[in-house]
Amino acid sequence: MKKFNFRKVLDGLTASSPGGSSGGGSGGGSGAGGGSVHPGGTAGAAGTPRDEIQETLTSDYFQICKTVRHGFPYLPTALAFDPVQKILAIGTRTGAIRILGRPGVDCYCQHESGAAVLQLQFLINEGALVSASADDALHLWNLRQKRPAILHSLKFNRERITYCHLPFQSKWLYVGTERGNTHIVNIESFILSGYVIMWNKAIELSTKTHPGPVVHLSDSPRDEGKLLIGYENGTVVFWDLRSKRADLRAYYDEAIHSVAWHHEGKQFMCSHSDGSLTLWNLKSPNRPFQTTIPHGKIQRDGKKPESCKPILKVEYKTCKNSEPFVIFSGGLSYDKACRRPSLTIMHGKAITVLEMDHPIVDFLTLCETPYPNEFQEPYAVVVLLEKDLIVVDLTQSNFPIFENPYPIDIHESPVTCTEYFADCPPDLIPVLYSVGAKHKKQGYSNKEWPISGGAWNLGAQTYPEIIITGHADGSVKFWDASAITLQMLYKLKTSKVFEKQKLGEGKATAEIVEEDPFAVQMIYWCPESRIFCVAGVSAYVVVYRFSKHEVNTEIASLEVRLQYEVEDIITPEPEIIPPFPDASSQLPSLKSLSGSTNTVACEGTMKDSIPCLSVKTRPLRMPPGYQADLVIQLVWVDGEPPQQITSLAVNSAYGLVAFGNCNGLAVVDFMQKTVLLSMGTLDLYGSSDPYQRQPRSPRKSKQFAADHVNGHCTSPTSQSCSSGKRLSSADVSKANRRGPGRPPFRKAQSAACMEISLPVTTEENRENSFSRSRSSSVSSIDRDSKEAITALYFMESFARKNDSAVSPCLWVGTGLGMVLILSLNLPASDDLRQSEPVMVSPSGTVLTLKGAVLTFACLDCMGTLTHPPYEVWRDPHSADDGEKTRKRKLVMHSPSSSQDMGDHQFAVICSEKQAKVFSLPSQTCLYVHNITETSFLLRADVVTLCNSVCLACFCANGHIMTLSLPSLRPLLDINYLPVTDMRIARTFCFTNEGQALYLSSPTEIQRLTYSQEMCDNLQDMLGDLFTPVETPEAQNRGFLKGLFGGSGQAFDREELFGEATAGKASRSLAQHIPGSGGIEGVRGAAGGVIGDLTRARIALDERGQKLGELDERTASMMASAEAFSKHAHEVMLKYKDKKWYQF
Repeated sequence: MKKFNFRKVLDGLTASSPGGSSGGGSGGGSGAGGGSVHPGGTAGAAGTPRDEIQETLTSDYFQICKTVRHGFPYLPTALAFDPVQKILAIGTRTGAIRILGRPGVDCYCQHESGAAVLQLQFLINEGALVSASADDALHLWNLRQKRPAILHSLKFNRERITYCHLPFQSKWLYVGTERGNTHIVNIESFILSGYVIMWNKAIELSTKTHPGPVVHLSDSPRDEGKLLIGYENGTVVFWDLRSKRADLRAYYDEAIHSVAWHHEGKQFMCSHSDGSLTLWNLKSPNRPFQTTIPHGKIQRDGKKPESCKPILKVEYKTCKNSEPFVIFSGGLSYDKACRRPSLTIMHGKAITVLEMDHPIVDFLTLCETPYPNEFQEPYAVVVLLEKDLIVVDLTQSNFPIFENPYPIDIHESPVTCTEYFADCPPDLIPVLYSVGAKHKKQGYSNKEWPISGGAWNLGAQTYPEIIITGHADGSVKFWDASAITLQMLYKLKTSKVFEKQKLGEGKATAEIVEEDPFAVQMIYWCPESRIFCVAGVSAYVVVYRFSKHEVNTEIASLEVRLQYEVEDIITPEPEIIPPFPDASSQLPSLKSLSGSTNTVACEGTMKDSIPCLSVKTRPLRMPPGYQADLVIQLVWVDGEPPQQITSLAVNSAYGLVAFGNCNGLAVVDFMQKTVLLSMGTLDLYGSSDPYQRQPRSPRKSKQFAADHVNGHCTSPTSQSCSSGKRLSSADVSKANRRGPGRPPFRKAQSAACMEISLPVTTEENRENSFSRSRSSSVSSIDRDSKEAITALYFMESFARKNDSAVSPCLWVGTGLGMVLILSLNLPASDDLRQSEPVMVSPSGTVLTLKGAVLTFACLDCMGTLTHPPYEVWRDPHSADDGEKTRKRKLVMHSPSSSQDMGDHQFAVICSEKQAKVFSLPSQTCLYVHNITETSFLLRADVVTLCNSVCLACFCANGHIMTLSLPSLRPLLDINYLPVTDMRIARTFCFTNEGQALYLSSPTEIQRLTYSQEMCDNLQDMLGDLFTPVETPEAQNRGFLKGLFGGSGQAFDREELFGEATAGKASRSLAQHIPGSGGIEGVRGAAGGVIGDLTRARIALDERGQKLGELDERTASMMASAEAFSKHAHEVMLKYKDKKWYQF
């Protein structure tokens, strides 16, 4: 409580001294021209709004926790299936385990060591899983709780684990090692048994070579007392566990990769490194009774077929009413170098080869029975590929695959950007699903998805959420993310508006990106009006409108000439001369960061006024869904390629789209299809440039006619803008490029930009090349006088100081921390909107912050978030074309009406370094918060939470912070995760209701919450991995079969492996580590009797452990007592015959 009161006292202090806070903001906080930019508002005026607004959010509303991970497990290594619970586990190279059940049941857990998972084994129908990891540790996971935890670990010290096998309904786990030994672990206590099968005992005494590591362990389906051990060099030993000797040994001259039993236990099959399968009979182990090389060519002269690639795994599954299935991976002929990885299914005489898109990591055959000694009746094969999970239906002769219900194709093309929308209009999800469902593929199996375990319910949180991912191939995917699930709704291919580049034309074209020229770099979506906008890596913007009707139409396109006018002396050399010496050292890393090459060697003529890609000119059939309305492309200027787009904003009510790059800003009217503004950043300031930089005169060769600015269409305003631009800069003498007013914080910003140029692995190079990031401010470092546009925001606001009412504005933020407000003069009535021109003019208002501007927001006088105006969606191709439906319906102020707007509003502006809140129209800086000095923000969003509003920030040093609005009090600051690569920096985004996400790997989306309420309710929202299911009964084997087919006597493993018989294992061999999922884990586990039993078992384990420790302590005390007694006896003997005076 004291801490809470102390915070309240601090809040009171800050509220009582508005002058100090405001002064700090306008002086030291704002960088160079701060004093001139902030007119000194009086303390009283600055303080007035503070008294009115009651902020409801406190630090108690915030807490960070991960919620769920979607997508395909990155770099998978292992696979396991529980045939009774019907859940699947996948282990990865990074030490992660993903457990999947029915759609909605998807659990992620991680080994603390981060060591790769070698193997996974379910305790079938027990709600537990054993994992073996590359650091030679075994772990027992408790799956009876929603977030699995480790109950026990066993770390091997002297031997490396290579293979594990846990027989069905057994508590003894067989562990094979690299030395060829087999150890036995008690699953309940996780203690090693003293029973060990040493390699030198298993092989014949006459054998002179080591058999290699253990590659296979399995007990005989006929007799649990017999263990089959496969060694790498081709030796197979059938070990009798009771008599502790080998019953038989089989040798083959090719290395063994895997072994599989026939269910009767009389024969087994091995797969080998030469692509052969050998079938062995226990009665004649001298040689295999059948050897086949399934994919080997048969030689004409009767010789052995030629060898093939290794068969890495084979499964041998029997059916009651048909031939057995032999399923294996690998084994293809060497002469087919280009053959794709394949899974072969041999059923009787039919051989089917299923080619895969990616290498096979592992596969499992799903069978009707968990008992190994019954007819297996396989019904499906789960194939784990490096980048996909496929399930094949074995019950149909053409082996169709099942339609996968999990969102594991997020990475179908590398993700280049993400956006997250929580609490969006509820009609959007069904509408998007209905247009997306029409594109479903055919040819899937008609059976239910076989991985159907676990239980999942919707939970309390039911507001609609949508995630949008942009991809390297130009596709955009809309996902339903409601209630912590993920389901694909709709896919849009943005590349369809462009002509395909013909191969061989690469160098002659105007492309600035060689690989993935259609990669999506930025996304802007207005859910209410359904306007969608995409900025691509090849310097283009596409505006989409949503329609439920198919249409055939031509795509309108515009070309924009947006090039910074540089006044360098014109030289014939094509190279770029760095403006100052240290720029050349920065160029290589910056080049790789922005993903585009800055110069293109021109062959023949210099490229001018040509776009990077060509838009299709013929009429296109556009299916229902998002249909391209307008394509805007930046063009080459005098051999200089267009720079990538760094900011994007659209407003449906105004009918405008704005975008900027490191050269300047363009504003386009997408209703009239005209360019309204195309201007260099410096020219936007006019006379209000706080740095007093000289406008640059254009090169003589760069003078161009006004109508070049807009390409296809001419707008009256664009002409006046461009001619005005020429007048303002024509008579100015060439100035020094650096200019007198370099901002003092430029160096710090350059360091920040370089900090994010992180090393990337070659595998992920492609994904990391699309930095949405900082090509903006990067260019401003390189070329010194350039100033990138980094943030744009359309809003009803006060453009100038003396404005009495709000008007349409465009807020522009730059890489140097400058904020400019442009006034938008729209036609008075909606009828004139299509014909009258829109005027865009700088208002003269300039505000400053430290670092590149990231985000804007507007609060009304009550501190409520004001949304930009929007047009209510109507179908542009609706059949009902009457007057009523054609009239645009605009929503100007939400949530408050225009009467409640009051006479002032708050502008919230956040940059990489600090956040500021200004009162408008007075432009007084009310609050400043310096967020970071040493690092910089990657993402900042103004979000709603619990009917209030806050600023959420993610910093490059890994901190997640939230600040109250408008007072900018810190509410949360947690060091969440270090930005280890560009992917996290590029994809991190916040949304309303305390949610956020980022790409944790190239294939997975990690969602998290920063809301305390959601953290509290998370347990109810997660799926249950374990559900009580009866284990199926074993089939009655019949009297005769029981009499003649196998050993009659029951096999008691406890008697054989227990401490009483086998003794204790060497302490130095393995170390037992109790897990964190002990009693705490059980609290979330199954209730009732099972929970009580588990608690009792753990308590017994702990008691046993304590008794063991007590036993050891007693033994050591006895030993020390004995030593003391011996020593005392020796002393007594020494001095026995001496007199007292001789001592």
